[in-house]
Order: sequence, then structure tokens, then C-alpha cells
Amino acid sequence: MAEENTTNNQEQAADRKEDKDWADAIKVRGGEEVSPAAGDGGDSKILNQEEIDSLFGYTPDEEDEDYEMKTGVRAILNASMVSYERLPMLDIVFDRLIRMMATSLRNFTQDNVEVSLDNIESMRFGEYIDSLTLPTLLGVFKAEEWDNYGLMSFDSSLVYSIVDVLLGGRRGTAAMRIEGRPYTTIELNLVKDMIDLILADLSTAFDPITSVTFSYDRLETNPRFATISRLSNAVIVARLRIDMEDRGGKIDLMIPYATLEPIRDLLLQMFMGERYGRDAIWENHLIEQLWETDVELQAILKEKMITLGEIAKWDKGSFLPLDMYPHDDVTVLCGDVPLFTGSMGRKEENVVIKIQGKAEKNG
Repeated sequence: MAEENTTNNQEQAADRKEDKDWADAIKVRGGEEVSPAAGDGGDSKILNQEEIDSLFGYTPDEEDEDYEMKTGVRAILNASMVSYERLPMLDIVFDRLIRMMATSLRNFTQDNVEVSLDNIESMRFGEYIDSLTLPTLLGVFKAEEWDNYGLMSFDSSLVYSIVDVLLGGRRGTAAMRIEGRPYTTIELNLVKDMIDLILADLSTAFDPITSVTFSYDRLETNPRFATISRLSNAVIVARLRIDMEDRGGKIDLMIPYATLEPIRDLLLQMFMGERYGRDAIWENHLIEQLWETDVELQAILKEKMITLGEIAKWDKGSFLPLDMYPHDDVTVLCGDVPLFTGSMGRKEENVVIKIQGKAEKNG
């Protein structure tokens, strides 16, 4: 029994020594635990939350909203995204749109309405859908000539403000908002009338560039049912603000790049009517030089297919029958291009051709 107790005591002592060795391996330096993998000579840096946020591009500075897009891992990820080209003529289109909308909405609401353009930005369609604040109304419209779609979103404050104004709400009082309930049929119909008004102005705004008709398609309250493009596709979002004294809200006009593709070249112009690669001075000079260009004309009397054996028999004094008559037409060519037909004759000592008309071009 004494031997067994001695053996147990030795095993317990060995276990305590092993535990102590592990405790020594995890050293405590300045109140921080250091993993044994770091070794005695290495320092292991544990990042705090502020350093982690800085690494991923987030910042607690609320005054600089764009800061988080410029630094850290987020900046690297954003740099890998497609840089969408700017379409300068869209600035003119939306500038015309807000001026016409201001007039149309004043007539529509019989109230003092101010329309302003906050900004125009490019993003992916999935990002735009994720950024929508619910509840919101989404109006889907179609560009008939381009056979593609666009999207118009109204925030709830604008919907209630428009409904309040159109149904006789008093000025100087904010529109009543009842959160958590679906929009009524009356509210949806009033917003549809407003969409029709905006689409008419949008069609007119595009008139200086091209003729296009934007027509109302449907109204959705769930963004999932307003998916008009792939989530990864590029879109242009124009953010408009509607102010009616102490009421109002925002409208987002979203148009996919694919919808604008038929007029992409027109939208790339820097100013109205610009045509790239055209210089009036050089164009006039080129025309003047073209009129002075020398060209070689050939008059073809007759063409005939013969064999090589017949050509081998030719000799001085041989006759070549052309199977033609004196009044047959002669074709005048420039290179391989037939230009005119005429009749052959003589004027003084020269053989001449009298032009009868333009030749028919083959093909």
C-alpha cells in the first residue's frame, strides 16, 4: 500500500509539473497573454476594434461620409470594380428634367414646388436595391424605342406629402404618416398619375438628343418584384429632391446602362450637336482637294471570252471579231467601277464618246 501511495504521489507531482510548464509557456507580459507560438523573443500584436475598423476602411468620423470608401481593404475592393464611363449629355437631360418637373408639379399640386438634383452616380443594380429604405414605392417604366426598362422610387415621406396636398391638406402642417400599413388604392393611383407626369417630362427632356417615349409599366412595393436587370449590371441613379414648403421627399430615377446603350454615342458628346472626328476647316480643305484629284477613265468597247489556244494563233494582221454594231453603247469605267454609258463617234481628228447616261453598277 505504501508503494502504491508513493507511486500516486509521484504521478500527481508529474502532472502538476506538466501544468506548470504549460503555464510558463503562456507568459504574461504587461497584462497581455502571449502565445507560446510567438516565442520568447517575439511580440504578438492584438488589434483593438479601432485598428480593425481602420484596416477595413471604416471610420467613426461621421462628418466625412466618403472617407470609408477611400481607405483600407474597402478601397482595394472598390478599386477592382468596373469604372463606368461618364455620359456628359445626361447632365443636360436631367437639368432639363428638373426645370420641367418643377412647372408640371406646380400645376399638378397647385402648390409651390421646388425640384432639385442632389447628384448623379453610377453603381451596380444590386447595390441600389439594397440601399432602398422601406417602405418605398417603385414605379417601373419602359423606353419603348429602346425596348428596355427603368425604375423610379418614391420614399414614404414624399408619397404621404403628395397625397396630403392633392386631397386638400392644409399648408404649414406636416403630412401625417402611418407607418406599418400598406398603401391604399387611392394613394397608389395618385402616385401613378405623378409617375405619368414625370415620364412625359423625361421624354421631352431627351428630345434634343433623340426621340424616345417612356411609358408606365407597373407599380411595386417590394424591391424583389421590381428586378429589371441583373444584380451585377451597372446603372445610373439620379437623386431628385421635391420640396413643398415644409413637406416633400426624394425621388430616385434609376436607368440601367443597357437601356441607354442605343444612344451611348450621343450621350458621350460634350455639348449638344457635337460630332467627334469632324473639323469644318479640314473638311472644306479635303473637299477642295478632292475636286482637283486626277482620275483615269477607260472606255470599254466590247468584252469577249476567248481561249488561250485562240490567242496563241494570233499574228500580225489577225482579225478579232467583236460582235458589235456602230450604234452599240460604250461603257466608261474608273478602275472597276462603271460610271457612264455612251456612243462612240469622231470629232475633228479625235475619237470621242458622247455620254448617254449613268451606268448600272453591278451588285
